[in-house]
Amino acid sequence: MAVPGVQAPTPNSDGQAALLRELAAILPPSALLVEHEDLKPYECDGLTAYRQLPWVVALPSDEAQAVAILRACHRHRVPVVARGAGTGLSGGATPVAGGVILSLAKFMRILSIDPLACTARVQPGVRNLAISEAAAPFGLYYAPDPSSQLACTIGGNVAENSGGVHCLKYGLTVHNILKLRVALIDGTVVEIGSDALDAPGYDLLALLVGSEGMLGIVLEATVKLTPKPQVAQVVMASFDDVVAAGNAVAAIIAAGIIPAGLEMMDKPATAAVEDFVHAGYDLSAAAILLAESDGTPEEVEEEIAAMKAVLARAGARELRVSQSEAERLKFWAGRKAAFPAVGRLTPDYLCMDGTIPRKHLARVLTRIAELATQYGLRCANVFHAGDGNLHPLIMFDANVPGELERATEFGARILELSVDVGGTITGEHGVGIEKVGQMCVQFTREELEAFHAVKAAFDPDGLLNPGKAVPTPRRCSEYRLTGSAR
Repeated sequence: MAVPGVQAPTPNSDGQAALLRELAAILPPSALLVEHEDLKPYECDGLTAYRQLPWVVALPSDEAQAVAILRACHRHRVPVVARGAGTGLSGGATPVAGGVILSLAKFMRILSIDPLACTARVQPGVRNLAISEAAAPFGLYYAPDPSSQLACTIGGNVAENSGGVHCLKYGLTVHNILKLRVALIDGTVVEIGSDALDAPGYDLLALLVGSEGMLGIVLEATVKLTPKPQVAQVVMASFDDVVAAGNAVAAIIAAGIIPAGLEMMDKPATAAVEDFVHAGYDLSAAAILLAESDGTPEEVEEEIAAMKAVLARAGARELRVSQSEAERLKFWAGRKAAFPAVGRLTPDYLCMDGTIPRKHLARVLTRIAELATQYGLRCANVFHAGDGNLHPLIMFDANVPGELERATEFGARILELSVDVGGTITGEHGVGIEKVGQMCVQFTREELEAFHAVKAAFDPDGLLNPGKAVPTPRRCSEYRLTGSAR
């Protein structure tokens, strides 16, 4: 599908030719991709519904090259889209026609680890899991753990404010970043944040985290490291009713318990996962909850007992507690493999990312089931239940006429339902291309104008990742005219 509603500066052919000569002087031939077959892998990210070939892909190997590329693109008014591992699920790294993809794939160095300060300084192309692997000898790890942590990079995590199964207790990316070194569109390099717990001035760190590559490009990040807990155990609770499972989530939090992780999967999701990973899930249950406790042995024993009591009162018909570290990891391996597991069952799927107040989980899950029937599409639900971050997986076949359009509309209804109950259209995947229309539902015209003013302060020519995340008033008018808004 063509990229919708993207308006970007269009350089003329003379400008492109001049820029290409400048890029060729900055990079070796192997780091400047211009041939169709070399560009093809960059035409989309994890949201494969939208594809666009970039004009050029630049792969700098150091900061000086990256800055020189930005300066050249700025002079010639050519759009730039930063890219990490390409695992994003909202189209945030989708190229812009006539634009440059700036790949940070070669920025893979862990620059330092400070075990006393519990921090690591890393380049943006470092994989999420690699940080924890490097910190392990010091008894530390990096807490945010997206399901794609084996492949996704810290630069992309910063751009999307990624979370993971342990974000309920340990926070999202924004809660685990101390400092960023960022290149602006004109090549200016700035440091945002501090090695201390706070920094003077405006909280630009929180602004940059989750800005989806629209304000600046991360060159380096200082992340917080967390001490490994002495013990961790998981309770797996089986429910005969999805509504009861949703209510159980709210009951755990209401009881004053903050689990290290609190995840939910419905029957279609567990069936897909069990056939793929053999995690030991209860396939007869309508839904399962995974609730983890970590800390000292005494703390874990007490919290596990408290969670079991709450879950039993909430209607759990079976409770299993992991009896070894291997079994705990097996339970989580199933949850983290949910996306590829569902991918084995269907040619295509959309992974949505709405976030809702926990008290509305049961209501929203019931409505999602009704919408699945209405649109005639299968939907598996797997999500960060503790913080209400939904990930409905809408299955379809893009080769069947009309199915992609039905799936897209189904997903839009879920996001708008999230807004209706007081939630938001994204929790950790970002807005990108996928949710630009729903931004018109989430925010007023005045709020969107304020977002555009922030964008203009950093990037007045609109060259960084144009057409993503924040719609124009015209785009919202078109969205409403199509009948796509509430």
